[in-house]
Amino acid sequence: MTTLHKPINAALFTAPDSLQQIKQLLKQKDTELREKFDPQSSVSGLIKEKSDFIDLILTGCWQYFLGKHAHHLCLIAVGGYGRRELFPYSDIDIVVILPTEDTDSHHQALANFFTFLWDIGLKPGQSVRTITQCVDAAVSDQTIMTSLMENRLITGDSSLHEALLTQITPDKIWPSSEFFAAKMEEQRLRYAKFHDTAYNLEPNIKEGPGGLRDRQVISWVFKRHYNASSIRELTHYGFLPESEYMELVAALEVLWRIRYALHLLTHRAEDRLIFDYQRDLAQQFGFSTDDQQRNEDVEQFMQFYFKTVQGLERLNEMLLQLFNERFVCGESAGAATPINDKFIAINGYIEVVDETVFERHPLALLEIFLLLEQYPSFKGVRATTIRLIRKSLHLINDDFRQDKAANRLFIEAFRQPRGITDQLRRMNRYGVLAAYIPCFANIVARMQYDLFHIYTVDEHTLFVIRNLRRFALDKHSDELPFCNTIFLQIAKPELLYLAGLFHDIAKGRKGDHSAVGEELARTFCSQHELSSHDTNLIAWLVRNHLIMSMTAQRKDISDPEIIHQFAQTIGSIEYLNHLYLLTVADIRATNPELWNAWKDALLKELYSATHNALRIGLQSPLTTTDRVSENKKEAEQELIKLGISQADIANAWQHVSDDYFLRYSADEIAWHTIAIASSSETDLPLVLLRPQTQRGSAEVFVYTQNEEAIFSLSTATLDQLGLTILDARIMTTLDNYVLNSFLVLEQSGEAINELFREIHICTALRNNLRYHQVKEHKNIHRQSRQAQHFPIPTSVEFLTDPLNNQTIMELVTTDHAGLLSKIGRIFIKQGISLHSAKISTIGSRAEDMFYITDTQLQPITDTAKQRQIREEILKALTAKKSANHKSMR
Repeated sequence: MTTLHKPINAALFTAPDSLQQIKQLLKQKDTELREKFDPQSSVSGLIKEKSDFIDLILTGCWQYFLGKHAHHLCLIAVGGYGRRELFPYSDIDIVVILPTEDTDSHHQALANFFTFLWDIGLKPGQSVRTITQCVDAAVSDQTIMTSLMENRLITGDSSLHEALLTQITPDKIWPSSEFFAAKMEEQRLRYAKFHDTAYNLEPNIKEGPGGLRDRQVISWVFKRHYNASSIRELTHYGFLPESEYMELVAALEVLWRIRYALHLLTHRAEDRLIFDYQRDLAQQFGFSTDDQQRNEDVEQFMQFYFKTVQGLERLNEMLLQLFNERFVCGESAGAATPINDKFIAINGYIEVVDETVFERHPLALLEIFLLLEQYPSFKGVRATTIRLIRKSLHLINDDFRQDKAANRLFIEAFRQPRGITDQLRRMNRYGVLAAYIPCFANIVARMQYDLFHIYTVDEHTLFVIRNLRRFALDKHSDELPFCNTIFLQIAKPELLYLAGLFHDIAKGRKGDHSAVGEELARTFCSQHELSSHDTNLIAWLVRNHLIMSMTAQRKDISDPEIIHQFAQTIGSIEYLNHLYLLTVADIRATNPELWNAWKDALLKELYSATHNALRIGLQSPLTTTDRVSENKKEAEQELIKLGISQADIANAWQHVSDDYFLRYSADEIAWHTIAIASSSETDLPLVLLRPQTQRGSAEVFVYTQNEEAIFSLSTATLDQLGLTILDARIMTTLDNYVLNSFLVLEQSGEAINELFREIHICTALRNNLRYHQVKEHKNIHRQSRQAQHFPIPTSVEFLTDPLNNQTIMELVTTDHAGLLSKIGRIFIKQGISLHSAKISTIGSRAEDMFYITDTQLQPITDTAKQRQIREEILKALTAKKSANHKSMR
């Protein structure tokens, strides 16, 4: 039913204000459809109604502007418009079919027609071709062929339309087998663009794996072969039972509803389900909760979405596999090759011998994946067997899970030399993994609403195992050769993979997910009769899988006492090797952008120091005195080689404490010494930059007379220059000079690799320190678009550091420009001496550790003073939220 007040006919176009009238009709129709939209109801009627209305507009325009030529040319809809699927801001793709290449008689009429369409705001995707030109374009480009397949006559000469249809049939161009191959390659490339996963936390609902494009691929392939008018015909040809057809339609309806809502929400053709819109959509779709801080509404909505695309992705795989078996391989498939009494192989795909196999042999539901690992020549599973696996999941019950033969099969799958990751992904896709390990079902399609986890928990878990597998393979040894070397020392890789499988399995449950996961892992290991040693190792890894990254990024790993404590927690080189590999795999699977040369070098340094401590023995640890002596000796030898006299060395070192030699490496000490020995008082402040250090970052070194604002000025300047500060070491000499070092990377996570950039950084910092101010320039330190959706509650905690007689102030807050500079100014105001800082930013979350004392170098233990500092910081950072982010971090 329409509520339009004006008929769309020639009279409308002759009116003086015809342009405005038609724009008003379009606006009125859009408003009407918007009001009809209900997120809980099907939108299939709305997208067809929009398409039909555009048909009326185009037909009226065509008749008016083409005039006497209207019946000699042909106007067709293609693509989504050809399918009568127009969302609020969908492209309107049209083709004008010409009878000949001679366009002189109607060129101006067509130009006026298209100009008017743009003037009324339709912005069509347009082309003008003869039938021959259409065919030539389709032959050379399968995407044009695909678009033309979905053509529909709008108005004009129907005989031209029919002639086009006769020229693009599979017997003339693009036979169905070739078209299928082209679509499979296109899908492979499309999947690769999205990291072969549908479970990116900002998915593309149209192009991503399991998205609307997957459904369209199914339609295109079958339409090309059968000339099917709708996907419903799949049931007639025996490709889809009624239940799966209904599942396909239901999934499609969900994605249509989300896409419709997304268009209305953004006022454009937006197909990315980005963080900016997820909460609004969650509320529209009925997932709202009272407590938005916990993000449960968004997580539930996104889990609903991910489970939908998971089903669509599985149906896409099964139906395309079935098409390949029936029509691409066809008679060339060859005879079935027996594998055992349960399975055969046909054309490289595994198949059950009959439909009762899983009923008679339930353990075959695991055995099939083991066979796929053991026979690398197998390409996959036959479509009918995929369907049978899904129908047989109920057989994986408690009795099945407790069957020792099933347990042995599952563990054996983790011991194979190849195919582990692929088959775990397949097990997850078919639902077998969640059926066999019920606690895994809890993390399937579960998102974590933050900026540093970009995959759902189950996808992240499988990426962790993939990363661990890559450490074992020579073909990936160039990526992280150190990890490949350590992996050679892993006696039982399956234990590492199982730890990876369980490390996040308790996400979404109440309590510490590491502690809960440890108990779940122990229960699994007990059921699967792993040895006491193997069980303890897996459980320990699950419980402690975060400890190495936290120690490396939040503690001073140049301190022998820190290393000794960490080594005591680890206990053995065996545990260290496993934990190191799991830590690297975990970080790289969380978000590829989190891994950089800094983290790589930091973890290697912690590994090497801990390995050395464990090798020497925990009963005779390397003492602070040993470390100081060792660093001094090594630095002195290097300096003498470079021609620095012992007198100059002694003079440069006479006012520095042993703490300096403890916290800097020998090569850093040598670099500092050369700079200081060759400078005079007039050269100060001395600012130097090394673009590459042992930790994979650049080091900015400042040497000057001690003043309160040096830290604040330095951090403000570095932030203004767009640098990420990773670590700050603040050292004051006995004669009141500062030796400050800042380890930095570009905001992109890359090293500083251009000479002019190095010079600019040093010049800007030196000038700001000399004149005691940071000039107001545009801050090139950018906060990501997503960060505004993840406000981190600010917390300030104080811990004791008895080893260094200092107080550790731990700050957790939302990262923003100017943060460190603000903290530095507060320290000055509160009479606090800063000795070092560990700066850790993960996504939008800043987790910074400041090692501080009062001005008398005593720890800050007074609770009233701590409360005063905390309140001052909270006040400053709360004010930031209402400001316009003018400060510089």
